[in-house]
Amino acid sequence: MTSPEKIWTAGLIVIGDEILSGRTQDKNIAQVATWLQVQGIRLAEVRVVPDVEARIVEAVNALTLAYDYLFTTGGIGPTHDDITVDAVAAALGVPVVIHPEARALLERYYVTRGGLNEGRLRMARVPEGSELIPNRMSGAPGIRRGNLFLMAGVPHITAGMLDALTGQLEGGAPLLSETLGCWVAESEVAELLRQTEAAHATCQIGSYPFFREGRVGANFVIRSVSAEDLKACSDSLTDGLTSNGHTVTPGGI
Repeated sequence: MTSPEKIWTAGLIVIGDEILSGRTQDKNIAQVATWLQVQGIRLAEVRVVPDVEARIVEAVNALTLAYDYLFTTGGIGPTHDDITVDAVAAALGVPVVIHPEARALLERYYVTRGGLNEGRLRMARVPEGSELIPNRMSGAPGIRRGNLFLMAGVPHITAGMLDALTGQLEGGAPLLSETLGCWVAESEVAELLRQTEAAHATCQIGSYPFFREGRVGANFVIRSVSAEDLKACSDSLTDGLTSNGHTVTPGGI
């Protein structure tokens, strides 16, 4: 489902003390951002918050108002510090309930794994009024309530949940990009970048400097939802760099 004229946006809340302490390196931001882009949705903001209900509630309230969609990763497991469901329910002003379908899924999954104990049953808890996001990797499903999506913190499980949501969200035209590489200090061409972007209102230009082989260079990434506008901006920037004596490498360096 696409609405090309509208720019759809999403926020992401990464939840977990282990992320903030550095014990675990987050991999979900990149995969969520990439998946959203394919759906025609732009990841506009990411917040990393601890396992503290008040902080999660604050982030949910702020990002729900700011963007079309909100995703969370982490904190929906079986242990006492998995409090995402409680926090989201508090933010929404609804009770936490046992989802009957989630309970049945967990009962089937754990029938040969020791049965459904109190900790495992926690993974059937949802904010009232929620639907489930299928999870083929393990028994516990993700949770969807309107445009709010609660997903696992384990990256490969998150990936499966995103796959289950593919094509289910309304988005705009996918964001296209083209990269130009150049052995030049970005400070030397900053004004050219500014002027080129200003002349192409539907395009954005990002500059990503690097140091290799004993010299400096930069890759310039041009983004637009219009293939025609993207090409026009790319051609204009290429001409500008070339006329200033710089060799351009299409695709980046």
